[in-house]
Amino acid sequence: MTDSQLQHELKKRHPFESLEQQAVLNILRTNDRLQIRFARLFRSFGLTGSQYNVLRILRGEGRPLPCLEIASRMVQVVPAITGLIDRLEAQQLVSRKRCHEDRRVIRVELTAKAIDLLATMDEPVMTLHRQTIGHLSEAELIRLNELLEKARQTPTTT
Repeated sequence: MTDSQLQHELKKRHPFESLEQQAVLNILRTNDRLQIRFARLFRSFGLTGSQYNVLRILRGEGRPLPCLEIASRMVQVVPAITGLIDRLEAQQLVSRKRCHEDRRVIRVELTAKAIDLLATMDEPVMTLHRQTIGHLSEAELIRLNELLEKARQTPTTT
């Protein structure tokens, strides 16, 4: 294998042991860079990435959802969804409503404050998307999405 940009970035003296190793490390490095930039943006609005994700899920659904349903739709697995909802409720961005049909079910809904906050965030978030990978062509973005989805379909063995 020839030297790669990642090899230089990591100041790695020897080539990667395999293309698979290089690809995984490239994904992790890219994720780290993206996470840093998005975390900084979300923090400027008083949110974490996970909190923003919850708000986007609720806005996208357009109706209150149970906590477990929200958790199942998260981009990143969140082990303590209840604590996450607690913090959003403390910020007055969501409220909880008990289901009339099944009193054990509690649904989470957006507040007007959250709807306004998301509307304010929409353009800065889209701008950051364009700044981070907007230099890729439409065909490259389609192929990148296809490849990432294919990589996630790989069966895992433990």
